[in-house]
Amino acid sequence: MIPVVYDTLNRWAKDADFFSGLVKRFNPETMADLGCGTGRLTLRFAEYTNVTGIDPNAEALDIAKQKPQADRVKWVQGESAQLEDEAYDLVLMTANVSQLFVDDAEWQQVVADAYRSLKKDGRFVFDTRNPKAHIWDRWMRDDSPDIATIGDKTYEVHNAYKGYKNEVFTFTETLYEGDEEVTSVEIQLRFREMEAWKNSLTAAGFTVETYGDFTWREADKFSEDLVFIATK
Repeated sequence: MIPVVYDTLNRWAKDADFFSGLVKRFNPETMADLGCGTGRLTLRFAEYTNVTGIDPNAEALDIAKQKPQADRVKWVQGESAQLEDEAYDLVLMTANVSQLFVDDAEWQQVVADAYRSLKKDGRFVFDTRNPKAHIWDRWMRDDSPDIATIGDKTYEVHNAYKGYKNEVFTFTETLYEGDEEVTSVEIQLRFREMEAWKNSLTAAGFTVETYGDFTWREADKFSEDLVFIATK
């Protein structure tokens, strides 16, 4: 993620509607938005509940803190270790942040931290992409840059794809302003099978439900997007 263009390039979509509805449906007294980024969804959640937004990216948090009503959120720079013990009714992770944890031990630590931080009957919820959909094939067919106009500046984001190997897709995002390179970041995404995600959750003590494509229908092998709801 390149924070300065993230909100412009990621408009409100069905995933945002689903997660907003999910928070209203579960009506938590307290929740944590883990990997909150620029606070695009966090601030919506703050309309319904007391929310803590946690992210390791200082630049993203700076953008979040400048938005209207940002003082309604407790912003924390860090990772899952910063989740407080038995403090939340809901820990939510959106925007496929789960796929950034490529190493199994690292992901299992996130799951353990989520379990530790939840009250009894609390829920850990996250989304991920189904590897059976092979979405990386579509990505690699599109070599056009993304254009973001912010104020009087126009940026281009170019993607260079290194490909898919051993469940990991690797690519580089490079941000340009005109002909000048502003920043570049390499991103790796882990595409675990549905059962692997479930097993990581049940191993920590969770009871698991899985839904497909940002609906309340049970996920199956044809679902492109998966949402896991893990209850303590």
